[in-house]
Amino acid sequence: MSSEIAPHFSSKDAVVCRGVGKTWAAGTKRAHEALRDIDLDIKPGEFVVFLGPSGCGKSTLLYLIAGLEDATGGQIWSFSDKVEMPSPERSLIFQETSLFPWLTVWQNVSFGLAIRGASQEERRKVAAEALQRVGLIAAMDKRPDELSGGMRQRVAVARALAMRPKVLLMDEPFAALDVQTRARMQDFLLDVWRDSGASVLFVTHHIDEAVALADRVVVFTSRPGRIKTIYPIDLPRPRNLFSREAETIRIQLTELLRDEVDRAFAEQEAFATPA
Repeated sequence: MSSEIAPHFSSKDAVVCRGVGKTWAAGTKRAHEALRDIDLDIKPGEFVVFLGPSGCGKSTLLYLIAGLEDATGGQIWSFSDKVEMPSPERSLIFQETSLFPWLTVWQNVSFGLAIRGASQEERRKVAAEALQRVGLIAAMDKRPDELSGGMRQRVAVARALAMRPKVLLMDEPFAALDVQTRARMQDFLLDVWRDSGASVLFVTHHIDEAVALADRVVVFTSRPGRIKTIYPIDLPRPRNLFSREAETIRIQLTELLRDEVDRAFAEQEAFATPA
């Protein structure tokens, strides 16, 4: 741990952020502050949803935790190790599945293992195990263009699981799916999450999705993104989103977001208006 900061947290915490900030294009005329003073602790096996207006830095925070970008302020740890670069223990799933169309499903799933020099036998075995967990073992030898959108997203989850991550980072993975498929994917994800034991950090714009999935919802302010509040959801799973309790949570989250969304829209309109 760095001597610059003396943080207080458990070495068993899946993710710890202390004073984390990010300014894009820092030091230039194009500089803009995306995140400011993020303090956050994620427990092992916890499902946490990031919710906030567009442009508030939710996805940026995922990239920082994944080690794909460097913070311009503060520090991040994962299981007591300072985050300074990507790690197979922290897998990021994007909104677009980014599968290689010329590879079969199992080859896509085991691509990370191929980079690490694993044998074809080992890669196929690990891919089969991951695909079994997402219910796609029969699709091992198919190409991505033979699958539906929901199935391709399940392949992307299997690819992440093949690296046996302790932290699964998901950036609006179901945004492009229709409502019915999204609901089924949410149920599927909860099953995979319980089976894997990984911590999940999940970005969404959908309040219903947050209510369906989260142990806790981290509500962000408009840019620069800060944590406005952390809202615990203590409802048994599977959750009835039409229950009185779920509706109460939905209303409260909507109220928490209302001012932030208004500020985000006002900022975007001011930016688009010629001086």
